[in-house]
Amino acid sequence: MPGPSTELVQQLYRTPPDRFVAARDAAVADARRSGDPSTARQLARLRRPTVAAWLVNLLAIRRPELVADLVELADELRTAQRELRGPRLRELSAQRRAVVGALVAEVRKLAAAEPDAPPAGRLPLAEVEATLNAAFSDAEVAEQVRAGRLLRAASYAGFGEVPRPQLRLVTGDDEEPEVEERPARRPGAQRARPESATRTDRAAPGTDRAASRKDRAAGRAEQAERAAQRAARAERARQRRALERELALAQADQKRVEAELTEATGQERDGVAVLDGIEVELAELERRRAVAEQDLSRAKLARRAAERAVTVARRRAGEVEGAIEALAAEEGDADGGAGAAD
Repeated sequence: MPGPSTELVQQLYRTPPDRFVAARDAAVADARRSGDPSTARQLARLRRPTVAAWLVNLLAIRRPELVADLVELADELRTAQRELRGPRLRELSAQRRAVVGALVAEVRKLAAAEPDAPPAGRLPLAEVEATLNAAFSDAEVAEQVRAGRLLRAASYAGFGEVPRPQLRLVTGDDEEPEVEERPARRPGAQRARPESATRTDRAAPGTDRAASRKDRAAGRAEQAERAAQRAARAERARQRRALERELALAQADQKRVEAELTEATGQERDGVAVLDGIEVELAELERRRAVAEQDLSRAKLARRAAERAVTVARRRAGEVEGAIEALAAEEGDADGGAGAAD
């Protein structure tokens, strides 16, 4: 029977530690109900991670590309140390410090996005930093970090270079105990027994080792300086690329808004011309309206005068008609009387 899927395991290991056991037990019960006892047994063997290990697992699961960069840089750093390539080792060491700092900041952001994560002030970021540093010196730790399956934080136990201040937050035994070998090569002890060839022979290897350590320390210092320079150059190149991308976007936006501005300006100019034409037409219409209103007013006055004249004429005509009728009646009466007299 196949074991638990990678997605299920990742889901469990990105679950906050205080809810890990409940989520794991629920997954075990689901596997048993589905008739997969092998998967159930494998799930039951999963152990709850510490908060620091959970944060590292969260980083590996949410941002695998960043952890992949860390693992690749760790491989290069270990190779450079094995080959004692001073300049390259110093350059990679500076990159390591920059990468670890960036990853710790990313862990802080990821934790802030998790609803059930501890408060920011209680995050064990020092243990996270120690674990990431340990990944550079221990390939097994690096693989566990990459897989997102850490159960507890790892400690930085020395990487062959002068310890950095941030490492003292985690452990105090980063340096090799050189002082324990010094009694074997103290000049006073050699002068006290010059006749002892055997002791002199035993002290010689210690002296050689001390000289070799000094040479390595000098080489490491030179490597660290070169690494810091390379990291600075890489950071400047990264910033330059980012600025160039931003410049390209800004120039594209500038061209777009300039085109929009040109179009809007033309539209505004056309609108002003149309408005001016309308205002001219409106002024002409207003003038014509005023003339028409004057004509209408004169026409009304003329109509009223005509109506009055018609009334007077009609009255006069009626009066004249009445006078004619009266005169005709009188003439008829007069004619009748004259006839009777004859």
